[in-house]
Amino acid sequence: MPALRSPRRTTLVLLGILVPVGLAALVGMLLTWPGEARTTHGSVVDVEVEHPTATVASAVTAQCEGTVEDIRPGGSVPASVSCLKVRATVASGPERGAEIEVWAAATLTPDDVPAGTRIVVQRYPGADGEPDVWAWHDFERALPLMTLALVFALVTVLVAGMRGLRAIVGLALGFAVLGAYVLPALLAGSDALVVGLCGSGVIMYVVLYLAHGFSERTSTALLGTVIGLLVTAGLGIVGARWAHLSGVISEDTYQLAGLLGDQGASALRGVFLCGVVLAGLGVLNDVTITQASAVWELRATMPDASRQELFRRGMRIGRDHIASTVYTIAFAYAGAALPVLLLVQVYQLSLGQTLTSGSFAEEIVRTLVGSIGLVLAIPLTTAVAALVVSASPVDVAEDAGRRLRRRAGGHSHGHIHSGHGHGHGGLGH
Repeated sequence: MPALRSPRRTTLVLLGILVPVGLAALVGMLLTWPGEARTTHGSVVDVEVEHPTATVASAVTAQCEGTVEDIRPGGSVPASVSCLKVRATVASGPERGAEIEVWAAATLTPDDVPAGTRIVVQRYPGADGEPDVWAWHDFERALPLMTLALVFALVTVLVAGMRGLRAIVGLALGFAVLGAYVLPALLAGSDALVVGLCGSGVIMYVVLYLAHGFSERTSTALLGTVIGLLVTAGLGIVGARWAHLSGVISEDTYQLAGLLGDQGASALRGVFLCGVVLAGLGVLNDVTITQASAVWELRATMPDASRQELFRRGMRIGRDHIASTVYTIAFAYAGAALPVLLLVQVYQLSLGQTLTSGSFAEEIVRTLVGSIGLVLAIPLTTAVAALVVSASPVDVAEDAGRRLRRRAGGHSHGHIHSGHGHGHGGLGH
């Protein structure tokens, strides 16, 4: 039996940092665990409304009375407009089998709602002998969404194997934390930034260790992620105050602020900061684990390399990652805000007015803050990885490199000893 290795100083240092941070996140979650939700100044959903599914039988264009949604550029409301009348059969609930008629959303045409389409309708039970009232709600999308989710899971497992499966499990646990803790805690009135940091901390510990295993490499990436999140949160606070971001930028957020009452405006500022932290979590996990893995692989192929050499070569990879990831963040937000961009184009506002408006300012601050945290996390993670891996025995680093290459599907044709290549796959100095 080989002798067990005692923990190295670098391992103890990583544990000395990460264990207290993890415990702080867990204790913070327990202390801010949601109790009763705060009292709101109204209700968004009528408890009497039911939402059964229905199957479309036919859809025809007809004339209906104009509403404020049909307002003309001059401000007048037309007396009648073209609408889509949908006949459908209720497919669930106590009224299953009933034939109903509803007016569809204004932007739909008969081609959008062919016979056989599954939709969701609203049923308002009649009172005092009055008949039930039915209304259009939305399309029923459970089947296509579940199919895409299953395809995603299947492709991930086929390509990444057990690590892909563990990543999917970690993703599910992360969303469970969001649903069971973050959202209820925000509604209960807990400090949004504290909730975001505690929730993100627990999520990143679970996701990273579950997907990549317990190792110095994973712990190094986790430390880089922790630092990046703290930087992102701090810059988010400064950016939100400096740019006077209120968090109320759309009809939905305005309605939410009204429902939350007097604390609505201040609460939504915190929700914005919580969103900044959560948005930075995913991309930070990506870049930190990539940088740590790159440095470990470099150490395995260059066992005689110094810390400075490992850092320099690792940063060559990191700079490419910075460039591509910054583009990813910026264009992801641009794609999400495309309808707003088109609306601004229609209004023909100046570029300065557009970029400094509330909705765009929030996205700009979120993008820049997340990008700064990302950029700073890469050299920090690379430096820590170079420090940790250079303190590891060469044979340990080589074994780690071989495991990484086997997981990636590659096989070395030779062996590497003290920096001299042997065989076709050996690398010299």
